Amino acid sequence: METKENVKKIALLGWSLQAIEAADNLNKPYLVVGPPDYEDFARKHEIDFVAWQFERLNEKSNELYEKLAAKNVKVTVPIYEETVEWAGTLNARLQNDPRIFNRSLLLRDKGLMKRKAQMSGIRVGVFEEAHGKEDVHRFLKRVNEALIKIDGDLNDPIHVKPLDKAGTVGHRVIHEAKDIDLMTDSEFPCLMESHLDGQEFSCEVFIHNGKIRFLNITEYVKLGHSNFVPASPSLEEWRPQITEEVQKLVDAFEVKSGVLHPEYFISADGKLHFGEVAARVPGGHIFELIERAYGFSAFQAQILCSDPDTTEEEAEAFFPEEVVSAKGFAGSLMVYPRVKIIEKLNVPEELKEDAYFDKHDMFVPVTSKVAERVGFGNHYGTIFFFGEDSGKVRSLLEKYVDYDFYS
Repeated sequence: METKENVKKIALLGWSLQAIEAADNLNKPYLVVGPPDYEDFARKHEIDFVAWQFERLNEKSNELYEKLAAKNVKVTVPIYEETVEWAGTLNARLQNDPRIFNRSLLLRDKGLMKRKAQMSGIRVGVFEEAHGKEDVHRFLKRVNEALIKIDGDLNDPIHVKPLDKAGTVGHRVIHEAKDIDLMTDSEFPCLMESHLDGQEFSCEVFIHNGKIRFLNITEYVKLGHSNFVPASPSLEEWRPQITEEVQKLVDAFEVKSGVLHPEYFISADGKLHFGEVAARVPGGHIFELIERAYGFSAFQAQILCSDPDTTEEEAEAFFPEEVVSAKGFAGSLMVYPRVKIIEKLNVPEELKEDAYFDKHDMFVPVTSKVAERVGFGNHYGTIFFFGEDSGKVRSLLEKYVDYDFYS
């Protein structure tokens, strides 16, 4: 007979109130592993909590496994990028399968993931790792020589990005030599890649027992600023090809459970290039958009798919049919102040009165000085739209992207 003491639990790695509420509503025993700063809040709200500083890797790192094993944790679920490797190493031990950790490395290191994808027959751009500025100069020159550029032609850009950071943190676009001179030694080693043309989009793929249970396509309007769910009919018409490419990725990376968040570029003729992939909650409020459009909690879906005890019947019953079951198109616009000091918030009446306006969570911060921008992670609130016409959602996202909501 199971008692409260020996019941198997799920561990959420990282602090997310949405993920905590989702686990609560699933009625599955769980605990949270998060930064020590949240311990008092967790105790006050009776959340089973283990304090841990994920950024510290040292000889005491094994203690986390011992703590979770003592609490009968059966699986860990990564909430943000920096916990993916931790989930890999913990699940490898909790489930006695060392390959789980190796797979987590593929999902963290952009160079490794590109190499694995390429070896598996997945179309990727040209890429290399750089260990210094000379490598970047050489790569920029070789890429443009291959494109038969001659003196006087504008260079095709290349992209450099950290090997293990989330999203666009540390991402630079290099057009010419002077752009390389702006790089600092701390940015190396990094990944260099050729520029890919085409429409960029992401997928949110929920996988259980190696099978894709639900595949959402998120259409990007302006990278890092706005997107909507499900994708417009013009992008959704490529769903069969997109599904085929995603299945290749799932098979190549031997993913058996959880969520994948790959990004692709699609050309006008339907050719797909793989960008990169993550194995955690996506940015851009995409999980919230999925819930608004489809009515199910994507946070619950991630937990359910990660749980080895979820049955085939539970997985099948949880997800609705893709696209046709969506109640409308849900979009988000992330707002970044273009001032250094915030004095007031300006939300136009025209926006608030629009039938597609859903809500916003913008606010005047206590500290009026605007924080330095890091990638796309520190926006100052989001505007949410919802409606039946994807074209109108897109036009609203485009209309307000340059509006000065803060002054």
